[in-house]
Amino acid sequence: MKQHLNTLFVTTQGAYLRKDGQTVAVRIEKQTRLRVPLHNLDGIVGFGRVSMSPALMGACAEAGVSISFLKETGKFLASVNGFTSGNVLLRRQQYRIADDPERCLPVARAIISGKLANCRTVLRRAARDTQDQSRVDSLNRIADKRTASITEVSHAVQLDSVRGIEGDAATLYFSEFNSMINVPAKEFQYTKRSRRPPLDPLNAMLSFAYTMLTHDVRSACEASGLDSQVGFLHRDRPGRPGMALDLMEEFRPFLADRMVLSLINRQQINAKDFTQRESGAVYLSDAGRKTFLTAWQERKQDTITHPFLNEKTTVGLLMHLQARLMARHLRGDLDIYPPFIWK
Repeated sequence: MKQHLNTLFVTTQGAYLRKDGQTVAVRIEKQTRLRVPLHNLDGIVGFGRVSMSPALMGACAEAGVSISFLKETGKFLASVNGFTSGNVLLRRQQYRIADDPERCLPVARAIISGKLANCRTVLRRAARDTQDQSRVDSLNRIADKRTASITEVSHAVQLDSVRGIEGDAATLYFSEFNSMINVPAKEFQYTKRSRRPPLDPLNAMLSFAYTMLTHDVRSACEASGLDSQVGFLHRDRPGRPGMALDLMEEFRPFLADRMVLSLINRQQINAKDFTQRESGAVYLSDAGRKTFLTAWQERKQDTITHPFLNEKTTVGLLMHLQARLMARHLRGDLDIYPPFIWK
């Protein structure tokens, strides 16, 4: 079991990270501003012009600390990971299943069923948080349709059918996003999903949340011995972490979407926390990112009971537990992959 540790987010432009004994020293303008014990870290994420010494990267590789480099806007650029000590037989089994659509199908069905169930919970909780009866009725109606979609997925006989059902359900889910926002701020009204680049503050927050989630789930895959690049639902594509994208589907509504909604509804982030480029792209400002990252780390420390293991854990450890459950399924210890379903 991998202990849930912390991620060091470095957003200051020009920061340089180096190894100082058994600590990570963060230097800004040739002065050490922060020291963090290496054994207290699970990952390091640098935004923009953030660099680090080869000695530190080597030490992180040996200690199992993942490193991700992102653009200042939050777009993923590259990652650094050390040797994966996972059983080679596990990865060989993962590749065999990935090459067989019939064996991918039950895993894909389980993953999307979990995602749809968690979308349903997000909708129902949002319905309980509003006093507007018309919004309550609309949210519950869409939540009921998620139940029908889960039934459809359970009877799907092809991977493309699973993807199609998930795509239709996602479109309907996001069409109801405005009903889950309880503040009258026009800048957070949902019109359509825009990704590369995000064209409004809401899409900027969603994209940033999904980037953070990808980093965490990719780390969980590597720590459990899985190949984060080879998925069952998301097919192989150069540079795309298919398995990480598979496993993060269950966490999109539970962790990322709920985080975005909470920050908006609590008015912790507002219009001044965004910048707009000449191209029309909208991104979180430096202050906005810091607010988001603080809330993200705090949420990962929350305690929750795992629905399958029936054990207390932290939200941040859930991704590691799901990656290990996937590994157990691939090894044959579990007949089916049990997705994370929020209750």
